[in-house]
Amino acid sequence: MTASTQTIRDIVADDYRAAAVFQKHGIDFCCGGNRPVAEACREKGIEDQVVLEELDAALAPAGDVPRFNAWDLDFLANYIVANHHAYVRGAIDMLRAHTSRVAEVHGEHHPEVVAIARRFDAIADEMTHHMFKEEKILFPYVSALAAAARTGAPLRPAPFGTAANPIRMMEAEHESAGATMAEIRRLSGNYTPPEDACTTYKVTYQELDAFEADLHRHVHLENNILFPKALRLEAELLR
Repeated sequence: MTASTQTIRDIVADDYRAAAVFQKHGIDFCCGGNRPVAEACREKGIEDQVVLEELDAALAPAGDVPRFNAWDLDFLANYIVANHHAYVRGAIDMLRAHTSRVAEVHGEHHPEVVAIARRFDAIADEMTHHMFKEEKILFPYVSALAAAARTGAPLRPAPFGTAANPIRMMEAEHESAGATMAEIRRLSGNYTPPEDACTTYKVTYQELDAFEADLHRHVHLENNILFPKALRLEAELLR
């Protein structure tokens, strides 16, 4: 049975199906997940027992649920790159084109779409640089940690000192990307197109909604599983 004193990020790290319950109630499970369920429920004005009962129902035993928290660090890092980084790169080009087109055609009567296009352009640049740094700097070091733990080989010193330094930067960038997507959600009225929206307008809002949902999963896997485990493993290997 789920306890109200458990942190949100630990619950979701153990079983990602819990994320859907927190999303339903507007509770942040990625960047803001390091707090007890009861505290988050109080802030939202929700009875924690309601959320706990929904969590217990959602987390009923199932055989095909990915247990990300049990994966080796290098396997998890590769999974993030192959799934979430690849998705972001493909979605960015499409969404840049669509948000720009919607702003051009509908911006005069719906000025919010101009602001949305501008904000998405910023998040696209930020995420592109962010993923490059992870793939070229942080993730290779995380994989080296996993390899050293398996083989007993000495760990080579990192050029950035400790993993805590790039991780702090990645977490700050996650926070920034999440805040920008939340602002896009607000501007779009929770991705609700107006009555005069054309097909591209409607599809763009659906794509933005999907992009934000993937961002939440992406950030959760890094902030709540990959990064804490990497820091603990690094500390063990350097002792």
